[in-house]
Amino acid sequence: MSIDIEHTERTATVFDSIDQAVGRTPLVRLNRVTDDIAATVYVKLEYLNPAGSVKDRVALFMLDAAEAAGELGPGGVVVEATSGNTGIGLAAIAAARGYRTVVVVPDKSSRDKIALLRAYGAEVHVTPGGRPVGHPEHLRSVALRLAQEIPGAWFAGQYDNPANPAAHRETSGPEIWAQTGGAVTHYVAGIGTGGTVSGTGEFLKQVSGGRVQVVGADPETSVYGGGDGRAWYVESVGHYRHPDTEFDEWPQSYHPEVIDRIERISDGESLRVLHRLAREEGLLLGGSSGTAIAAALRVSRVLGPEDVVVVTAPDSGRGYLSKYFDDGWLGQYGFPLLAAHGEPTVGAVFGVADGARSAGAGTSVLAEARLLPSTTTVSSARGELASRRSLPVVLARRSAGPVVVAEVLGTATQARLVGAPDADPVGAHLDPPPAFAGTTEPVGAAVTRLAEHHGEVLIVHEGQVVGGVDAAAFVAAVVRADAS
Repeated sequence: MSIDIEHTERTATVFDSIDQAVGRTPLVRLNRVTDDIAATVYVKLEYLNPAGSVKDRVALFMLDAAEAAGELGPGGVVVEATSGNTGIGLAAIAAARGYRTVVVVPDKSSRDKIALLRAYGAEVHVTPGGRPVGHPEHLRSVALRLAQEIPGAWFAGQYDNPANPAAHRETSGPEIWAQTGGAVTHYVAGIGTGGTVSGTGEFLKQVSGGRVQVVGADPETSVYGGGDGRAWYVESVGHYRHPDTEFDEWPQSYHPEVIDRIERISDGESLRVLHRLAREEGLLLGGSSGTAIAAALRVSRVLGPEDVVVVTAPDSGRGYLSKYFDDGWLGQYGFPLLAAHGEPTVGAVFGVADGARSAGAGTSVLAEARLLPSTTTVSSARGELASRRSLPVVLARRSAGPVVVAEVLGTATQARLVGAPDADPVGAHLDPPPAFAGTTEPVGAAVTRLAEHHGEVLIVHEGQVVGGVDAAAFVAAVVRADAS
């Protein structure tokens, strides 16, 4: 559908401070990645906010609310648990208002975002991302402890702060409605804290009399969309659930009743869309934007020419150059590379180039391995190992860290289990995480990276373990492939 969007003369606007520059971001139509899609698809470019993301809106509203309530005053310290963007928005606006900022981020956050936080003067604490709720190293636990210890501290708490969805209900929603002249029929956004999709969706549903359909985009294994909570690779979207979490508490900022449907998007699909957007649309966007736009494209394929789809792109790809736009990172996890390297890949050598094992590839496939929670007792683990004559038995995702969202109970672990107390949790006797090589990784890069490794090498395709081979056999196979 071709809609008449009002165009106003571009003028240089003058503000007294950066907080006044938050919002009023443009919509840009997708023209090439939409292929044969009949519907009109617009992307709302939130990286054009002053600190670079959609979270600038939330940071502004939370700070305003805290000041109005007397919770934050002169000399105050802003504390937040964040994957990065909310902390960056808070740090930028807090700096302009004379506050100090302390942020706690998971080790999954890109080094680019951590550098941005420090550039704004924030004090950054990095904590393991794969901890269950209530664990002293859990993101929120660390932030709350710091907020209690630091004089004059205020904990922003974006996950449960009503100012989070309110920011979008009062700004993002009205902007989209005005920009499309009320023609929007579908709104798509990723679900992280839930504030963006809930607040924006609430406004659009209300103003349209329920006509606008709201679609949540969620990583494939996130619990919002019905996944089992295993870790994934795209930052700042979804809801991870550690297997040891007893009570899975969802953010109060997320209002599930607003969502009409959820599209579950794999990491691979997110990154493929992300790369196409940069090359075909000139849009360098972050990973969660790939998830949201992949969902929007999927929704749009069944719509007609009168439909108008708007999708929020939370941030820029400049914060992820060391990850989603770096062939070294992409290759070792088996994601599509940006450039051809002219040499055999790990996947080609071991017959798993497309993530499926070829006959006679000689790898021990791990896909059917039994997953055990880390609280499994030693006695139960011994029984499991005894019932399976071949390794591996896999201990389910003790860590949210990359790849092996699971750790192998290898031979060293088995030896330790022999003399361990029956009631001990098996998680206390784990081997270190095994080495891995991605199916798309050039073999030369893989051999160089794993030169000092001894033991099993896991073969990974788009972040999922698809096979395994002994390190010596790995090198031998690569040498044979190189010689041929």
